[in-house]
This record gives sequence, C-alpha cells and structure tokens, in this order.
Amino acid sequence: MAYAEVSDVQARMTRVLSSDEATVCEALLDDAATIIDAYNDNASSDAKMLVSVKMVSRAIGDGSSGVPMGATQGSMSALGYTQSWTMGSNGSTGELYLSKLEKKLLGIGDKIGSRSPLEGMSEA
Repeated sequence: MAYAEVSDVQARMTRVLSSDEATVCEALLDDAATIIDAYNDNASSDAKMLVSVKMVSRAIGDGSSGVPMGATQGSMSALGYTQSWTMGSNGSTGELYLSKLEKKLLGIGDKIGSRSPLEGMSEA
C-alpha cells in the first residue's frame, strides 16, 4: 500500500512524467512504502507521504540539470569526455533510500544505545 500517489510525485517534479515513468513511479511508491514500514510503520501518515514522495522523486530524477539527484560533488569536461559524480553516503541515483532528514521525519536514526545478546543470560 503506497503512502502517496503519482500525482503527488508529479507535483514535486520540474517536468511532466511520461506514461512509462508514471508506471515506474507507481511501482516505486509501493517499494518506498515497504522500506518506510521496515523502519517505522508507526510514523505519521503525513511523514510517510512526504518521505515517499522525496524518495521516489529522487530515484526518478528531474532530468533538467544532467546532475544526478543526491550527488554531493560532480565534474564535467568537454573534449576529454570526462564526467564523474560523487553520491552522498545514503545511496546512488535511481535507488530508493532514506536520507538523514527522512529518517528524522520517520522518527528514526541517530539514536545512541546498545544491546547485548548476553544480557538475558547474566540475570539467570
């Protein structure tokens, strides 16, 4: 069950999605919902919708700049035909992943703590 619709993603894009992209978008929204639920299925519906839209629009890309969404560094050359991009630590272009902000929106991440599998045994 997706938390957003294709029209929600389209509203965030700087271009119109083709019918093929809309079909892919719908499948990606279902995938994003599965990923979100794996992290925190108790998050608010508004957070789930916003995170879904951000994940999918990042994966599809806007296609306007030639720079992959999520890239933190990039370079281009002309006659040497060189082009390189450094992706953020969260994932790569075309991939569904949660950014630090999206994890925060879902109420997860950056929590300090530990768990020892042997704790239960020491109490016995």
